[in-house]
Amino acid sequence: MGIVIGIDVGISTTKIVGIRDMIVLSPMRITAADPVTSLYGAFGKYIYENHIELKDIEQVMLTGVGSAYIDKPLYGLPTQKSEEFVADGLGARFESGIDKAIVVSMGTGTSLVLCKGDEIRHIGGIGMGGGTLAGLSRVILQTSDIKQVSALAMHGDISKVNLSIGDISAHALPGLPMDVTASLFGKAQTDAAKEDIAVGLIHMVLQTIGSAAVLSALNTDIRELVLIGNLTLLPQCRDVFPIMEKLYQVHFNIPKYSQFCTAIGAALDYIYKIEG
Repeated sequence: MGIVIGIDVGISTTKIVGIRDMIVLSPMRITAADPVTSLYGAFGKYIYENHIELKDIEQVMLTGVGSAYIDKPLYGLPTQKSEEFVADGLGARFESGIDKAIVVSMGTGTSLVLCKGDEIRHIGGIGMGGGTLAGLSRVILQTSDIKQVSALAMHGDISKVNLSIGDISAHALPGLPMDVTASLFGKAQTDAAKEDIAVGLIHMVLQTIGSAAVLSALNTDIRELVLIGNLTLLPQCRDVFPIMEKLYQVHFNIPKYSQFCTAIGAALDYIYKIEG
């Protein structure tokens, strides 16, 4: 089998991977002004930097909201589309090695995909994600650069903006330690430092996503939650999710190529169908 290219086309960001002999080759991310420019720029740069000839490519698989803008084969190559939620599940399962999990795709918003063996289906989602963080940061911090917000947050103090159980109770409540958040931004003041606001915004987004994921697992036997998407790169994930693991007796997994899982899953969608 030749190389199968998986491409996750966003509105302005495209992620591309190649898979050969079930090995993921050099994932790459490209940002441009629109999905078509982003897609063609990503594809050209990917094959150039990896010394791939068009004749070596067996199939191109597209997924993501931006793929709707593409209606013809890419450079004359065999081109198909993979349903995004299926790609989420296949990529997360492959990268995490977990067959039974809820896949939490943290993109502009957040989608939740149930993955149990060969059963992969969308079970819901929330309008909270990277778009929320960028929008609120733009309004409050005058920047939508997530890297800049994350850097600010590294110097912030979450206790300056979030209200904890310890702030409102003299004793821990059943199942709720004193350091657990009682109210997001419940302690924020009008003169709050930008660093504290930044860490508060990130914690708000990540905690809300984590809570939605945990709630989606209720009344099931699933305790493995696989996080994928760009927000998994935030260093604050290391602060937020371990606390939620202890609180709810679940396990949050962030695979090696977490931000590329959907593109990986798109390529796998073709490979698995061919292999039967």
